[in-house]
Amino acid sequence: MALEYEVGELLKRRGLTLGTVESATGGLISHLVTNVPGSSGYYMGSVTSYSNEIKMKVIGVKRATLEKYGSVSPQVAEEMAAGGRKLLGVDICVADTGIAGPGGATEGKTVGLFYIGLAHGGEVSSRRYEFHGSREENKRAAAEAALGWVKEYLVKL
Repeated sequence: MALEYEVGELLKRRGLTLGTVESATGGLISHLVTNVPGSSGYYMGSVTSYSNEIKMKVIGVKRATLEKYGSVSPQVAEEMAAGGRKLLGVDICVADTGIAGPGGATEGKTVGLFYIGLAHGGEVSSRRYEFHGSREENKRAAAEAALGWVKEYLVKL
């Protein structure tokens, strides 16, 4: 069974809702989740916050966080997940920020670096991932990593 179907089944079984805040994946997580028939029963929506302005104005990421750590950081991923959870009114929100490539690398932040944030209840955490494919492969890998983490989280609940 595809990951997005497994996540959907787990969300339904636990009576929980999901939302996404995406940056580098550009809506791919949302696309995968909504490919599942019946996903409207647990998936509430998403925001693609590609620019820092949208991250701040819509999602509530702090300017100070962006200035201190940069948009591709665990701190921003966590603020995106927490802000998205509140904005979308969902039980669980998963968020991503990263450098899909082929350009965009900076000192200490290589192409393929992604941070995924997850918020549920009062808990917010993030994970670091490094992928080594093309732009599309990196985006796909990050979307699958995000859904994989949601699945792992739901299994442990």
